[in-house]
Amino acid sequence: MDYNALFKDLIGNNEGKRLLLHCCCAPCSTHPLELLSDRMKVTALYYNPNIYPMSEWDKRLDNLVYYLHERFADRIELIVPEYNPTPFIKTSQGLTREPEGGLRCNACIQLRLDETARYAAQYKYDFFCSTLSISPHKNCQLINDIGYRMEEKYGVAYLPNDFKKENGFLHSIELCKRYGIYRQNYCGCKYSKGDNNE
Repeated sequence: MDYNALFKDLIGNNEGKRLLLHCCCAPCSTHPLELLSDRMKVTALYYNPNIYPMSEWDKRLDNLVYYLHERFADRIELIVPEYNPTPFIKTSQGLTREPEGGLRCNACIQLRLDETARYAAQYKYDFFCSTLSISPHKNCQLINDIGYRMEEKYGVAYLPNDFKKENGFLHSIELCKRYGIYRQNYCGCKYSKGDNNE
């Protein structure tokens, strides 16, 4: 399925609608925010209980705050739930030995999209989605499948996407260089950090 075409069609027909955008980090948020900020009323949600350690969670958050301030003059609201790794620890039980990109990652993506959709439904957003599809290391089909399941579960519209398309990933790298944004070298959890160290 061409998620990029679906995305462009939906944002073209829903200008001014409220979107809750799950942001995993500043680098992944740069290009999606460039695409969305002038079309929809975007609120960023930094919900990432997978990130380890807390100092890394803080560093990624600081860079996201910096980017939103420098690029958008704080026009985009940022919601930051308190750091709490417990939901991820519970979700990843029995999956700690899974390879990067395996079942543990699937469960982690579902955890974060579930919370995003729940919040979007609670606060009456028109749409929700995530920046995760910008990564060439993430399964775009999986992310969108989960998004549609959350749409069905919570009754709030999912905005399908494939943010890496049309050089989106390369654009995110360029924006990181332009704004001096920290680019992490592992996905986020302590298991991916261990894989990267190996």
